[in-house]
Amino acid sequence: MGTKDYIVFLFYFLIVAGYGLYIYYKKKSATSDSKDYFLAEGSLTWWAIGASLIASNISAEQFIGMSGSGFKIGLAIATYEWMAAVTLIVVAVFFLPVYLKNKIFTMPQYLNMRYNSTVSMIMAVFWLLLYIVVNLTSILFLGALAVSSISGLDFQLCMIGLAVFAIVITLGGMKVIGYTDVIQVFFLILGGLATTYLALNMVSDHFGGAGVLDGFGIVHEKASDHFHMILKPDNPNYIDLPGLSVLIGGMWIINLNYWGCNQYITQRALGADLPTARNGLLFAAVLKLLMPLIVVLPGIAAYVLYNDGLFQQEMIAGGELNPDRAYPVLLNLLPTGLKGLSFAALTAAVVASLAGKANSVATIFSLDIYQKIFNKNATEKNLVNVGKITIVVSMILAIIIAPHLGIDKKGGFQYIQEYTGFVSPGIFAMFLLGFFWKKTTSNAALFATVGGFLMSIFLKFLPGYMDLSFLASTGFAIPVNGVYEIPFIDRIGFTFIFCVVGMVIISLYENSKGVVPRGLEVDTKMFKPHTGFAIGALLVLGITAALYTLFW
Repeated sequence: MGTKDYIVFLFYFLIVAGYGLYIYYKKKSATSDSKDYFLAEGSLTWWAIGASLIASNISAEQFIGMSGSGFKIGLAIATYEWMAAVTLIVVAVFFLPVYLKNKIFTMPQYLNMRYNSTVSMIMAVFWLLLYIVVNLTSILFLGALAVSSISGLDFQLCMIGLAVFAIVITLGGMKVIGYTDVIQVFFLILGGLATTYLALNMVSDHFGGAGVLDGFGIVHEKASDHFHMILKPDNPNYIDLPGLSVLIGGMWIINLNYWGCNQYITQRALGADLPTARNGLLFAAVLKLLMPLIVVLPGIAAYVLYNDGLFQQEMIAGGELNPDRAYPVLLNLLPTGLKGLSFAALTAAVVASLAGKANSVATIFSLDIYQKIFNKNATEKNLVNVGKITIVVSMILAIIIAPHLGIDKKGGFQYIQEYTGFVSPGIFAMFLLGFFWKKTTSNAALFATVGGFLMSIFLKFLPGYMDLSFLASTGFAIPVNGVYEIPFIDRIGFTFIFCVVGMVIISLYENSKGVVPRGLEVDTKMFKPHTGFAIGALLVLGITAALYTLFW
């Protein structure tokens, strides 16, 4: 990076920090209220909620990992983004009203209200460990790795710098996170589009084209096999994205669990009224439609350039081709000034995600563990202070743990999706039936949590003990290194069905024995969206359908 790059980055830092301070003092309330601090109750506008959702979601694993998947697999990986646009609308229409009607502020609180304190506490501890040991550490490590490779700064210094930057934002509470995320998303999209522009322009120049549009045409021509959304069983990447399962199978479970049952995602909307929250999720859905342009297309462009002899050595890591190097390689080719902008975009994505996760860790620990176990009479000020301490401690733990997990050796985006899928079917089944089937019991919820995890493990390691070649004709078993394996998205679908069937059987049995489950307040009228949202949602659904049809 040159002097101009550092000036651009400093400009970004000053804008975010200055705006954060401005929001903090402008919206600072006279009393330290925990719900205001953790949820920014009534403070976030629809555009702040939508921007914050995207800023929390997009991080190094998307920029680095999804671009790498674009290099390796192609546009099919964009199904995570475009399916998310549809999922956000489903969550806005059916999930948010239940949360807001019942004044739900945390996911463990929902489980306590719907099931019992045992289910709630188990999941609170589980989510706390998951967010710190998996989410914070992986984002911090991958983010520092990317920032270090681009800037040339020491890796440990980058990790500490990102953590400190995130802590400064997070200590201001959700209102500061929400509004600074608007700035973060601006830099994220602007810098991401700059990288896409450069990549397509490089393709155009290399093959004698005349601009970016020609570059896209050349990429489409030279890598036509990378522009199919639905992969066929003979595609070597079918194991990661198994054909129609991305439309009618486990991909729905992945997305609905992530966007509808996830504290650091739903938390942005839980402090708002229903129309504002819905509009925020709709805005996030619109931004999701743009994400493949920023995080997938550069990877495909890099694939075309690599196949024609460019940056052969730069794409090699550990003696073999590493698709996850595609995005950093492109960033290093940016001209001075533009590199600083893209560097700021990547940093914005990492910092915003770290801040969002840290705030959710603090929320769950303060409201669902500290207040219930350690200090039942905690004042609002106590809860806020405990939350701030939790933020700092969790970030320190992430710095200590991250270098020892070997995250860089475990792959990128696809790995994160697969291993999150060990728990998502059970959690989603527990939430879904808890929402919409009054007979669901607490023991059924525990079965989904534990049984779903064990079933995922069983299906993962089943090929080592059983020949699954008889499933080859169905597409549910694919040969990998001589062994037939079940694609992880299909495993998620099978596990979800297993959890739902088990929950229904257990619930009906307990109902017959006189067990009366706890219920939630649900009114079918609350699922009806207002006209503006309905029109916007139809447009998003129409565009998504058109994109799938175009790149089928």
